[in-house]
Amino acid sequence: QAAEHTLYNQYEEKIRPCIDLVDSLRALGINKDLSLPAIAVIGDQSSGKSSVLEALSGVALPRGNGIVTRCPLELKLKRLPDGQAWRGKISYSNVVTDLQSASEVDNAIREAQDVVAGPRGAISEELISLEIWSPDVPDLTLIDLPGIARVAVGDQPEDIGEQIKMLLRRTIGCKETINLVVVPCNVDIATTEALKMAQEVDPSGERTLGILTKPDLVDRGTEESIMRILENRVIPLKKGYMIVKCRGQQDIQNKLTLAAAIQQERNFFANHKHFSTLVEEGKATIPHLSVKLTNELVNHIIKSLPALESQVRETLHKTLQDLQKYNRGTPKSESEKLIFLTDLVKLFNQDISRTMRGEEQLFGNEIRLFTKIRREFKAWGTILHEYDVKGK
Repeated sequence: QAAEHTLYNQYEEKIRPCIDLVDSLRALGINKDLSLPAIAVIGDQSSGKSSVLEALSGVALPRGNGIVTRCPLELKLKRLPDGQAWRGKISYSNVVTDLQSASEVDNAIREAQDVVAGPRGAISEELISLEIWSPDVPDLTLIDLPGIARVAVGDQPEDIGEQIKMLLRRTIGCKETINLVVVPCNVDIATTEALKMAQEVDPSGERTLGILTKPDLVDRGTEESIMRILENRVIPLKKGYMIVKCRGQQDIQNKLTLAAAIQQERNFFANHKHFSTLVEEGKATIPHLSVKLTNELVNHIIKSLPALESQVRETLHKTLQDLQKYNRGTPKSESEKLIFLTDLVKLFNQDISRTMRGEEQLFGNEIRLFTKIRREFKAWGTILHEYDVKGK
């Protein structure tokens, strides 16, 4: 236990601060101006994306037919020492709600999506943030994106597929984003939209990691082709591929717990004729995936920090320069506000007087008011003349 405690302290000192730093910057809205390191999760519909995120987070996420994830979901996982209680928090728009148990997460996300994107199946770019503190999760932040759809269903807009692709491109196209592409084993990997999109924005495969799901659905005799993908010999990616087996719909109906599913996954790979060696190589199972993702994210953050710091300093310098143009800040007391308002009215009157004398101050490519008026009167004169001719 002492050794485990020491290991946890080292982990906290080295890994948690890196992830917390980027999470806090994103919470401040800096990602609107600067690109922050992130892991984005994408996949075609029914790729098993939700199952992978469930297994990593230890909570049941919304499931169902059609587009279930309708907004980007920032999933912030924070590992606690053994024995501490699970707790969660969901934030969106101006709403912040504390969650007391993992069973509340599903409904909380659905309610958040209905508020942010509306109840009729539309999508939104607005971020929903879900924080989970638990001894059973890795230290990791992921951004779950809507599954790629091809056909609109029910009240969804007809161009819903293109809307989703545009939303995805804006996130995965960012050079600071690691793209986690989820692909089921029982489809031809070359035909999946998610991998095609990842290749479009990352043709060299530098920042893409492939996750193969549903290995229990592989047709007999095709195991060798799956092994070739995992050996990076089909569509090469610098970060390679991993394979996992998560809960299926039948497992959920049978009330198989996430903990039992992890054990079931371990047994599946250990006893598989072709895939058993992958566990030793660290290329299979959810526990190995969680370690891989945490290391990838932390290394990516450390690598990105110098450039990020430089961008922040540059933006701050420019903002301070712009701020100096406005002379003073917002007044606090009522008397200061009155003086401030009076000064504004005086300045406005001065501007009007200068404009009347043809001395107005111009910014950028602005045209003088006198020139604008001449153009307007010329156009007006032409219209009056045409009406005069018609009248005759």
